[in-house]
Amino acid sequence: MIVVHVTHEAVEKIGGIGAVIEGLMGTESYAARVSRTVLLGPLLNTDRPATQRLGPGGKVIYSSLDGICESPWRQKFQPIERTYDVGIIYGTREVDDALNSASVEAEVVLVDVFHVNRDRLNLFKADLYKKFAVPSEEFEGIWEYEQYVRLAEPGLEALKAIGCDDDGGPMVILAHEYMGIPTALKAVLRNLPDTCTVFYAHEVASVRSIVEKTPGHDTMFFNVLSQAAEQGQTLEELFPAVCDNFKHPLVKAGRYCDAVFAVGDSIVSELRFVDRHFRRMDIDLVYNGIPAEKISLEAKLTARSRMQQYASNLFGIRPTWVFTHVARPVLSKGIWRDLGVLHEMEPLLAERGETAVYFMLGTLAGQRRPKDIRQMERVYGWPVNHEESYPDLCGGEEGLGAMFANFNREHEAARAVFINQWGWNRDACGLRVPEEMTFADIRCGTDLEFGLSVYEPFGISQLEPLCFGALCAVSGVCGCMGFVKKAAGDDSCDDNVIEADFVTLSKKMGVDKLQGMTIPQREKIESREARRLARLICRKLPRDEQAIARRIQSGHNLAARMSWEHVMREYFLPSLENATAR
Repeated sequence: MIVVHVTHEAVEKIGGIGAVIEGLMGTESYAARVSRTVLLGPLLNTDRPATQRLGPGGKVIYSSLDGICESPWRQKFQPIERTYDVGIIYGTREVDDALNSASVEAEVVLVDVFHVNRDRLNLFKADLYKKFAVPSEEFEGIWEYEQYVRLAEPGLEALKAIGCDDDGGPMVILAHEYMGIPTALKAVLRNLPDTCTVFYAHEVASVRSIVEKTPGHDTMFFNVLSQAAEQGQTLEELFPAVCDNFKHPLVKAGRYCDAVFAVGDSIVSELRFVDRHFRRMDIDLVYNGIPAEKISLEAKLTARSRMQQYASNLFGIRPTWVFTHVARPVLSKGIWRDLGVLHEMEPLLAERGETAVYFMLGTLAGQRRPKDIRQMERVYGWPVNHEESYPDLCGGEEGLGAMFANFNREHEAARAVFINQWGWNRDACGLRVPEEMTFADIRCGTDLEFGLSVYEPFGISQLEPLCFGALCAVSGVCGCMGFVKKAAGDDSCDDNVIEADFVTLSKKMGVDKLQGMTIPQREKIESREARRLARLICRKLPRDEQAIARRIQSGHNLAARMSWEHVMREYFLPSLENATAR
């Protein structure tokens, strides 16, 4: 079986889809069943040298951009380039195997779509509209839309050129999110033999924008969804502005694929809310996996001690507890909710004579230079203190900087640090980081990982510290919670995972009132839930080494039933076999 991943992360991991591809390819079951893996995507940058075209360690076999045009690849690719007026890069790269600290090889096809044969493209766009109701004319000025439509035709021809249609087995095209849909739809139009198309829904882009932009966020939306499901209403009927979202018609068109994979239970409900046709389809639940590594009590305590030492270097006190949240600091992550829980924990910690430091690690403005980090650290005490403008707060980080500063002015037992940088060592985060610190310490050494998102189709990061004995506080709307409950089975997962509920209302509200939910109304619900979570967390934090050891064991046991290998055997491969059989 040949598996083609159509994605913007063909060359390097940028976000969640890249992590999923790494997780899938790193399993023994995937390697045993899949003969070739091809990563297909648009060329995102033209200014890289040939040696870096396919990322670190990538090997370029053919590239018209770089004059690497040896036979027989020249004869295979140049007719495609002339026909569609594009450039093609073909080669291989290593995909990191996060489970075994090794790598597996994938083929890569990139298409330079910065120029294109517009006549041919317009014919394809006409087909998209007539056959699948995708109105390209409305979105031609949006490059994020345009590049994936341009990719479809030459991308499929390139797959044919490298022999994906004559290897003696089925070819499965995994359309990762809306980005891969145009390529999948072109394959449907061509009715390619022995080819199966799958819409791999890592989220429902139509829904995300609504949840993020409305004042009621998840509290509003998922209550509306529940009532709309009972009444048979659709997303467009209740939120007509969604039609202006260029991603929405592509998401709807995902129903034309041979199969649909959803990474979380809520994705299934959301898709059926988006379009009635999804209600008549079998949608396969294909959860994401999480790490399931083993760690000793000694290693846990060592990592925890380094985290406490770093906190002490910043604040002058060695905290009792270390809390973390590793994520891009975007609205959907609900970071203000983390601080709301910490606010409610303040008197509970003080009463016990305990302290806690919370680290939020993530950036919206990219990687800062080590010399800039050291300068900010020396001059005004970064990352405890921040200033607006690059190299510090920018790109949307400004509001978070103010939020954290206000929190620290009003709290003593609980303190918060916003580290708007990526990495977890001295080079990335400054000289107050313990010299021996590595990124593993922020995952292994935390007592609690927050994940109180307003929209989170799955949420791998929230559960990454699970196998290291951490408590994981996860919003009930996160797709991973369904997997947690299934993995736990008859056993309780309460000792390791705390489910936050920002959706349940004290009294039922009609759809109209829900859609008009105000920020104060939502904040009242959040405050009530924050108080409950604060009490629960304080009660569950392990206060001796025996309790830590037990949590490491129970966390690993649960994580092992959610590992990538487990996902591959129990979810991904069976769904793939069913899709190809259909």
